[in-house]
Amino acid sequence: MPNVLRTVSRTISHGGVSLPTFLYGTVWKEAETEILTSLAIESGFLGIDTANQRRHYYEEGVGNAVRRELDERHLQRKDLFLQSKFTYAASQDHRLPYDPKAGYTAQVEQSLRSSLAHLDTSYLDSYLLHGPASSRGLTEADWEVWRALENLQREGFVKLIGISNCSLEQLQWLLEKAQIQPAFVQNRCYAHRRWDAEIRMLCRANDIIYQGFSLLTANSAVLNRREMQEIARRHCCTVEQAVFRFALQSGMIPLTGTTSKQHMLEDLSVYHIELDDEEMAVIEGIAI
Repeated sequence: MPNVLRTVSRTISHGGVSLPTFLYGTVWKEAETEILTSLAIESGFLGIDTANQRRHYYEEGVGNAVRRELDERHLQRKDLFLQSKFTYAASQDHRLPYDPKAGYTAQVEQSLRSSLAHLDTSYLDSYLLHGPASSRGLTEADWEVWRALENLQREGFVKLIGISNCSLEQLQWLLEKAQIQPAFVQNRCYAHRRWDAEIRMLCRANDIIYQGFSLLTANSAVLNRREMQEIARRHCCTVEQAVFRFALQSGMIPLTGTTSKQHMLEDLSVYHIELDDEEMAVIEGIAI
């Protein structure tokens, strides 16, 4: 059972960087990316997750929205947490943000410069390796990319670095040899794996913040369980809200990619819910 956070702040400090504890994800939004990113910021989301991977993200649309919202809402750049990712060519389409013939260090630097231009900013709050080159182990390419990320953090172009879509073994190897430890692990979070319990435990032991995505879409069967319905009924909330509150109290930063303003507001209202130990345990083991 994870440590339960009774009080969950909307923002926390990590590595000297202020970050919100709930992120809005912009994957698969295409032409709607700009308007939905604006809607998310208007609804209260101050953390935006994207990637320089045109196959699944429209990072430039995120930048258009951020630029407008900063101007219209009289916000400063430091008021928003912007996170992007470097993605290998094998997971891209033909619209690459770098020269695929260049070395990996150059690819990371080119992709980062492209992201900064897309988002109209001089730095990123967080920059992630979108996923290791192989499903097993860490390759020479991964280590070259990680060293490039470390250099970008040292140079101040990114505040924090991390990794996405990694296994427990891959995270263990990264922790053994990284010169700068990852600040974040962002994974698809499955209930049948106890919400990525082993990786979350390793993260807690190493002061790494776990970001969970697909909390709803990867667990649709779980949402129909009688136990989940009962928890939601007791708290006068939706099952989706109960899942997000569970994530927050477990110490995760959840991501939501909803396209509905009502759901955006409902998602952010989970700060007013508090699950007890028994309810947390039920959700923790709901698919076991």
